Amino acid sequence: MNIPRLHVITDESVQTRHGHRDLALMAIAGGADCVQFRDKRPSTTAMLVAVARDIGAACRQGGALAIVNDRADVAFAACIDGLHIGRNDIDADTARRLLGDDAVIGGTANSYEEAAAVWRTPVDYLGVGPVYGTRSKANPAPVMGLDVLARIARNSPKPVIAIGGISAARIGETLAAGAWGVAVLSDVAAAANPEAATRACRNALDAALR
Repeated sequence: MNIPRLHVITDESVQTRHGHRDLALMAIAGGADCVQFRDKRPSTTAMLVAVARDIGAACRQGGALAIVNDRADVAFAACIDGLHIGRNDIDADTARRLLGDDAVIGGTANSYEEAAAVWRTPVDYLGVGPVYGTRSKANPAPVMGLDVLARIARNSPKPVIAIGGISAARIGETLAAGAWGVAVLSDVAAAANPEAATRACRNALDAALR
């Protein structure tokens, strides 16, 4: 399975200028090959499904993968490409039975020990971090650092997507540590120009791969 390398996570909490769909469109225009829809605020399932469908349509038109964070029911109802789950979400085995073999499923790991447990489940990639810390969560996990990221990437049989404080300037060293790709939230969502910020990340990633 071809796991995208540049994931942009939509968010309406770190900024209020752009909605999820608009952020998705700007991220795709800037070169993101995956958009993750994440909304931690209280909301009805129907509202989340409606937004997920909009993002899915934008991704299909732009040739990007659409992933819903946390909510397997929303991903299923909106016919989205995939799901990213955390430690308190539905388990990967159940998610796989619900969404099928073609769905892209990612699992969160905040430590080497957690990563080793997650890569044994039927996920397609690991979201590993926070590598540099994060501004998008009230009670984040401890900062992981590049050394732990490198150890996970070296031993994981599945691609590692680094997350947490990722910026264009940090992408080179993140991929050098062994990450397959990166997931970016604040550096894009809170930027004055999210499309340009995504493009800067895309250029940095492509340069690192060369």
